[in-house]
Amino acid sequence: MQNLLKLFTYCGLIGMAFGCNQVTDEEMEVKNYWPEAGVTYEIFIQSFYDTDGDGIGDLNGVTTKLDYVHELGANAIWFMPLMPSPSYHKYDVTDYKGIHPDYGTMEDFKKMLGEAHKRDIKVVIDMIINHTSDEHPWFIEAKKGRDNPYRDYYVWAKYDTIQDYLDKKVVTLDSDNIRQWHDPGQGEDYYYGFFTGDMPDLNFDNPKVREEIYEIGRYWLEEVGVDGFRLDAAKHIYPDDRAADNHAFWEEFRAEMEKIKPDVYLVGEVYDMKEVVAPYLTGLRALFNFDFHYTLLEAYKKQDGMLLAKKQHDILTFYNGITDDFIDATISSNHDQPRLLNELGKSKAKLKQAIAILMTMPGAPYIYYGEEIGMLGKKPDPNIREPFLWDVANKDAGRATWITPKFSTDSTVTPLAVQRKDADSYFNHYKEVIQLRSSYPALAIGSLELPKATYPKAVMAYRRKAEGQELFVFHNLGSKQVEVSMPEGFGQKVYALKGVKIKGTKIALPAYSSIVLGK
Repeated sequence: MQNLLKLFTYCGLIGMAFGCNQVTDEEMEVKNYWPEAGVTYEIFIQSFYDTDGDGIGDLNGVTTKLDYVHELGANAIWFMPLMPSPSYHKYDVTDYKGIHPDYGTMEDFKKMLGEAHKRDIKVVIDMIINHTSDEHPWFIEAKKGRDNPYRDYYVWAKYDTIQDYLDKKVVTLDSDNIRQWHDPGQGEDYYYGFFTGDMPDLNFDNPKVREEIYEIGRYWLEEVGVDGFRLDAAKHIYPDDRAADNHAFWEEFRAEMEKIKPDVYLVGEVYDMKEVVAPYLTGLRALFNFDFHYTLLEAYKKQDGMLLAKKQHDILTFYNGITDDFIDATISSNHDQPRLLNELGKSKAKLKQAIAILMTMPGAPYIYYGEEIGMLGKKPDPNIREPFLWDVANKDAGRATWITPKFSTDSTVTPLAVQRKDADSYFNHYKEVIQLRSSYPALAIGSLELPKATYPKAVMAYRRKAEGQELFVFHNLGSKQVEVSMPEGFGQKVYALKGVKIKGTKIALPAYSSIVLGK
């Protein structure tokens, strides 16, 4: 995408109050920095847009709304699972080469894919290979007995060898299930399922299983034409005490996929600390940065501005010690966590600033559908995957109805159609800061440098530098106004959020305000 964006100044600069969001009046080129630093939009098709009136979002609905995704400024879409499955969430697959009939057909998917590519939007699909559904044909066969050819597709053990392990699985960040061995009801062997008994783990010690998985990947890349995969539960391919085998598998997987598509995009879910995450970078170029999300929330709770900046700097430094060819997939929220607005106490000011932080920090940011209109939701999971509100109820023909929402309702969330007309809305703010990021190389691909100067505790400060461009960013994560000194050499305001005032060499930062300065 090589469009030109005219960025207008809405308010004055020196000595005046910046009561609205604003950017400089120079003409800037909006670039697509995906995958290294572009913006990806996560969609749960079931809740997005319904075109056939069955109450469930579908692929044709996504096609209908591709212009919206493009308008928002996203460069790619990550689709949560779309393959046949017995569950609403579809993380238990029964057919790896199909489309769930609730969502449409493979023809519908290919049509959507083509339309997305016309808009320079890449498409990444969820690939769930750690386990299958217990209704998958492989597992149905495997249960028939020890001599069945599919028996070794899964992990089995005799009951008397695993009694001490039946209820001792440790609760992890990505699973609260404590039972890992499950009885198929035959009184013979138990099978292993890290997440639940409905999701039996595949046996990757079996070369036939690995080849099945590689063939599935080849199919989606070569015959269908997707741009890449989000790899679910990437650290659970082998048990946790076989981490080296996990790393080796993903290196092999990447090599096989790159034979088909040299620029294939692979982003992994490794829900853990940076020391555990980093070794996966040799196989999965992109990895989700869950620390970003949790540290952001901690920074608001403690009103400690530099907490996130220092954490992010440490992570990037650590990863660079392993490889300089990695993508830091930063997230503000996703489908497994309470909605960001809930996490921030339903504070509009905090949510606006949080996305400004995400878009002015290094990484390749992900946005969860509906976050940009202030959708709400708390656990259990269905409540954080509620239908998108496109318009007021009596005009919203495409709103999904598969679930009765408890959090994102017409009384709690302003629909997109209404927000479009409000310059101060969540939607217009998200759109603006995404365009800001895409217009400044320093924000998209620049280095992260922490200043030597000290600031009030609530202030987050950092420099971004790239292609001869240097920017200085301030965020006040506190509930009270603070004052900081103008950094030497940075006299040009590039962007400001929420009533920032500059007088001489002093900058007054109201609660939850931000400013980006240039030279």
